[in-house]
Order: sequence, then C-alpha cells, then structure tokens
Amino acid sequence: MATILSTSELTKSYGASRGILEVTFDVGEGEVFGFLGPNGAGKTTTIRTLMGLLRPTAGHATIGGLDCWTQSTAVKRLVGYLPGEYAFDPTLTGGQILTYLGNLRGGVDTSYVRLLTERLELDPSRRFREYSRGNKQKVGMIQAFMHRPRLLILDEPTTGLDPLNQQEFYRLVAEVKAEGRTIFLSSHILPEVEHTSDRVGIIREGRLIRVDTVASLRDLRHHDVEITFAAPAQPSWFASLTGVLSAELNGDPRGVHLTVQGDLGEVLRVAAEHGALNLMTREPSLEEIFLRFYEPDRAPVAIQN
Repeated sequence: MATILSTSELTKSYGASRGILEVTFDVGEGEVFGFLGPNGAGKTTTIRTLMGLLRPTAGHATIGGLDCWTQSTAVKRLVGYLPGEYAFDPTLTGGQILTYLGNLRGGVDTSYVRLLTERLELDPSRRFREYSRGNKQKVGMIQAFMHRPRLLILDEPTTGLDPLNQQEFYRLVAEVKAEGRTIFLSSHILPEVEHTSDRVGIIREGRLIRVDTVASLRDLRHHDVEITFAAPAQPSWFASLTGVLSAELNGDPRGVHLTVQGDLGEVLRVAAEHGALNLMTREPSLEEIFLRFYEPDRAPVAIQN
C-alpha cells in the first residue's frame, strides 16, 4: 500500500503550553486512519500542522509527497478539510457558502453537492448564523467531501450531529474507502473510531503512544460493574472469572465493584447464584481508560506501524 500521509518526529511547541512531540506515523492510500485521544491531547495541533496552518517546531510532514509547510498550497488541492470549529460569513446562506467554496476549487459536481445536502438533511436556504451547531457541521462536512478529494482530513467530524446523521456520515466514509480514497479522522469517541477505521493512532499529552489495527485495540474496551447483594459479598466469587481484571468491595460490605473485559455472561451467572439484588454496568470514558492504561509517568508504549 502506497503512503499518502507521513509524519516524522513532528513537533509543535507552544512554550509552556503543551503541543505535540515527535509524532511519527504513516497513512496508506485507501485507508481510514483514526486519530484517537482525549480532548487536549494534541489532535487538532497535529491536524493544523498537516494543513500548513501551523509551522512545525521540528520534524516534518508530507501529503502526497508534498511538504505540508513549504508546499501547503499544493497540499490543499489534494485535501478535503473539516476543522474542529467551522465558521463562515454569518450573512451567507449554506447554499451560497458551498457555491463560493466550489468556485474556489475551480468548480465541483453540483449534482453531488445536492446529493450530499439531501443525505445530511441540510436546508441550504438558511443563513449560516441561523444554523444550529449540528447544521454548521453539516456545511463543513459537505464542503470537505464535495470535490471528492484524494484525502479527507476530518477533525471531530460528528460533533453536533444527531444519531441519524452520524450513521449517514459512517456510510459516506465507507463509500470514500470503497473508491480507494483516504480518510484521516480525529475523535475522542472510541466506538466511533472502531466503527470507521482500519488502523488507529492514539495520542495523549502530545505524544503518540500507540499505532495499531482496530482489532488489536479491543483490549481497551471494558466495563465497570457494580453489584449489590442482600448479604455481605466476597470479591473472590468473581476474581478468577475470565475477563475480570479486578474485583473489590465498593465501600459497602454488600457491594462489589468489578472491572470486566469482554462478555459479562459469567459475571451475571455468578451474581445470580449469590442472590444479587441489583447490577449496574457502564463503559468508562476514554479519558478514564487512558488514565488507567497510559499514566503520564509510564514510558510511552512502543509504536507499531
């Protein structure tokens, strides 16, 4: 697979503020690459550097063999870009904005623009200032897709979208991939990246700590389970079960807290055997997962490409 996007020790320093440090990865042509990390991890800084909006302090990045800083104008011809915060002239309608941006591109397929507008259920006659956050995001998404770019760089693309539009976005991603084009997608939502991506790069506190296939990242998925019993409970009932990473009393002698990776069937069976009164489960947030697996004082995990 040919490489379309490559970074080598890409660094952007803001002085005392965190930027990114020695970020190195490659993205193959035709791949959907998820860039995953909690808010403030360095995703947007990386993307702005790729787009030539920020000059790197050290290292370099290329898109289509072009340097992202010194050849940024040529790079932008290859890319459809959706920034994390999309803004435009508030007095223009959505349709006028898309027409203007299409003309800047030298013309686009207007029938495809109409199709995208219909699929995302955008009213192009309304002024930009009248749009909700989600509808502004739709305008940004349409302008990124409408010229069928070789590479799409999307920063938190589903922010503000309702579930139906999120599903439509996933279908658009699948269509782009089927056409052999490439998507670089940043997100702080683990299920979203799992749903769309072939490989994932994980960034935390400005450092890239892991690059791997989506299948290999399933070890991050686990549940926090709280079980309440009628009588005093024993964490040892669960400690030896497959997938139970930890078992402890939750502060109440009748309550047990479990961290479980994978299926909960065995946990439910044992809980029922001991007369459980109540069971609650939740998936931890991505930040909680990162705090658990990638503490700041721990050495970065070896990167795999």
